[in-house]
Amino acid sequence: MIEAAGLAGRGVLVTRPAAQADGLCDRIAAAGGRPIRLPVLAIAPAPDPTSLRPLLAEDWDLLVFVSRNAVEQALPLFPDQRLPTASRLVAVGQATAQALVAAGRAPDLVPSERYDSEALLAFPALADLRGQRVLIVRGDGGRALLGETLAARGAEVVFAEVYRRILPAISVERVVSDWRQDVAIAIATSDEVLRNLITLARPVVGDDLFQTPLVVVAERTRGLALALGFVHVAVAARADEASLVAACEALVAAETA
Repeated sequence: MIEAAGLAGRGVLVTRPAAQADGLCDRIAAAGGRPIRLPVLAIAPAPDPTSLRPLLAEDWDLLVFVSRNAVEQALPLFPDQRLPTASRLVAVGQATAQALVAAGRAPDLVPSERYDSEALLAFPALADLRGQRVLIVRGDGGRALLGETLAARGAEVVFAEVYRRILPAISVERVVSDWRQDVAIAIATSDEVLRNLITLARPVVGDDLFQTPLVVVAERTRGLALALGFVHVAVAARADEASLVAACEALVAAETA
């Protein structure tokens, strides 16, 4: 159970796309924090999504969805707007798994701890994919690791890039008038979110951005954040909202200890 004063009035910067921020903001508020919405990433459909319909209609042994956005953007493009019943469904994380359930089918494989490509690739069921046809449903320009590894294990790998991640037009000044005063912690749930945060906020707040404690969801992103100049970076135990808030609370506890 979340303690009501866990964040003790601290402002927590939520950088998720606007349509996906409500749950995290609610948890931050329930923990006694002040959620500050600064969506540094926006999701848009692929330039010509209808051209992907024939690809999604093919027979695939595995359909791998890398994100909730992949499920939501792909669903209208499947025949009859339904997930196929003959393919095994794979989700990279719990949010993706929940989106698949909402779309009509639970995934056959989803990591239970870390929610990333590395955790997914550790499944014994994906160790030998000789003769398997695999469609990875993702946004444009996703990580190469998953596709390259599955291909190295014998699969025929094809990508369906059903959405684009874009830098939104947003004014940091209108959201945060006094960065030092208002922002105690920032959350960045991917490398791209982190880079976009720097692109949008650094020209406005300068090096104060890098002094802001940061919560991320992967050691890879922590390493990038430190390399880019952040001083205090914590990795949440998982990528779910409860774990993100718990990591924020741990930072507050360490600060006040």
